[in-house]
Amino acid sequence: MPKSKVITRFPPSPTGLLQMGNIRTAIFNYLFTKHYGGQFILRIEDTDKERSKPEYEVEIVENLHWLGLEWDNPVILKQSERSEIYNSYLKKLVDAGHAYISKESPKEAGQRSEVIRFKNPNKKIKFEDLIRGEIEFDTTDLGDFVIAKSLTEPIYHLAAVIDDFESGVTHIIRGEDHISNTPRQILIQEAIAAPRPVYAHLPLILDTDRAKLSKRKHGEKISLKYFIDNGYLPQGVINYMAMLGWNPGTDQEIFTLDELVKIFDITKVQKSGAIFDEGKLRWVNKQHILKLPPEQLYARVKECLGDLNLPGEKLKVLTPILIERADTFGDIKTMAASGELEYFFSQPTYEGKSLYWKGKEDSDVLIKRLKHVKSELDKMNELAFNRETVKTALWDYATTEGRGEVLWPIRFALSGKDKSPDPFVLAEFLGKSETMKRLEVAIKKIS
Repeated sequence: MPKSKVITRFPPSPTGLLQMGNIRTAIFNYLFTKHYGGQFILRIEDTDKERSKPEYEVEIVENLHWLGLEWDNPVILKQSERSEIYNSYLKKLVDAGHAYISKESPKEAGQRSEVIRFKNPNKKIKFEDLIRGEIEFDTTDLGDFVIAKSLTEPIYHLAAVIDDFESGVTHIIRGEDHISNTPRQILIQEAIAAPRPVYAHLPLILDTDRAKLSKRKHGEKISLKYFIDNGYLPQGVINYMAMLGWNPGTDQEIFTLDELVKIFDITKVQKSGAIFDEGKLRWVNKQHILKLPPEQLYARVKECLGDLNLPGEKLKVLTPILIERADTFGDIKTMAASGELEYFFSQPTYEGKSLYWKGKEDSDVLIKRLKHVKSELDKMNELAFNRETVKTALWDYATTEGRGEVLWPIRFALSGKDKSPDPFVLAEFLGKSETMKRLEVAIKKIS
């Protein structure tokens, strides 16, 4: 357990969209830090001038705001603004004999003829990983590794170590693909007299084929932007990603961010790779949608429906119908855009033969039943026309005649679809007048 104030950092590079592996790293750092009441620092590692883009930096900030992972440093650290600091450390390393300017023989066009290399003491290094236990490296295999292209151009290892030191970082929580970077960074820490932080290397995230998630193979489908654009909730994403490679040791699966902060224990992170399953993410997201306050739920559904300006009462009826069929708000947008919801707002088009239940094409019997249904509904008070009262009015008759024979043609008359909500729900949404009109259309189609 930490004996002093915890300080962690999330250091993305603005060279592309934030991937879900980056997001899990940010979440685990945040949960660990806040569990111990520490500081969570955001740092932009933009020393790669050719690939770093301002728009990606903006997106990093917006993504973290969207997730609700707020950082504690009032000014975001940017490596591109810290050249003088790195230059000072480089000069001290060279003067102390820990590094030297190395003349190189370029083997390819564009390679440097001069770089700065760290003078490797060639020794064994051990460190204790909170997840993996003791790890040992023989640094001899690393040789004298490059730490800067010039006195003003540090590369990742040096800049990261200096930034961690100056920010007082106590714990470094990152993916296991960074394990091989650790011995170089420990050597640099020792050379600049920086204390060694505690390390925790997270298991890789794998796809359902147990291949590593990668932008090359999976494209934008593993970026946070994909899930934002497809109508996921930040609560759902955080909940699912927090459980990817970690478990609190109980059967509970649905947590708020505050609940996760309270129970997070990094020693319970597993060593083996964690499978990213979008199907499970959709399920977790659905549970968080169901927990939204009604007014917030109505507002989100209204937004998904676009130009369809529904009265408040209609929206309240339609919202649970759509939520039942959707795992994300993107699902509702897709339904609306594809025309799948048109029957809620306009008379459906269909062939009369579709009204028959399982091919029982007796037009006289069907007309008789639909007229009886229409007659019973006509007796009802329009102000009391809802799913319960409609069901009460028709249920005994449907039970006597055959529920499929009676309820199928009603539902099809109201929706024109093989799959739709039950006829009582449809009748409530459409109202008495529109329900009666659609039943009349059905009768005419088979007369």
